[in-house]
Amino acid sequence: MTRLTIGALAKATNTKVETIRWYEREGIMPTPLRTAGNYRSYDERQRQRLGFVRRCRDLGFSLDEVKDLLAFVDQPRRDCGAVERIANVHLGAVRRKMADLARLAEELERICSNCRGGTVADCQILDALIPKS
Repeated sequence: MTRLTIGALAKATNTKVETIRWYEREGIMPTPLRTAGNYRSYDERQRQRLGFVRRCRDLGFSLDEVKDLLAFVDQPRRDCGAVERIANVHLGAVRRKMADLARLAEELERICSNCRGGTVADCQILDALIPKS
C-alpha cells in the first residue's frame, strides 16, 4: 500500500499543509499513522477523505455541514434522506446569496451608470457612496 507524506497529500489534494493539520485537530481528518522518523503517513482512504472535504468546501459547505456529511460517509448503511436535506438547505442558502449578489450588481450598475467623468470633486460614484442623513 502506498503511503503519502503530508507534503505529498497536500499536493495531491491541492490543500495547504497547515490546513491538513488543522483538519486533524478539528477531527475532520483522522490522526495519521507515524513513521519511525515521526512523520505523518497517509493512505489512499485519507487522500479520498481529504478530497471529499475539499470538494465540499469548494461547493461552499460550512465546516459543520462537512462534519455532518462525513458522519454519513463513515456510516454507509444509513438512509441518505438526511444527506439530501443538508444539500437542499445549502442549495437554498446558495440561491439566496445569488439573489443578494444580483441585487448588489444592480445597485453597483446604477451607481456606475451615473459616472460622467470629470474631477473627483464632481464624482457621481463617490457621491452615491456617501451616506445621506
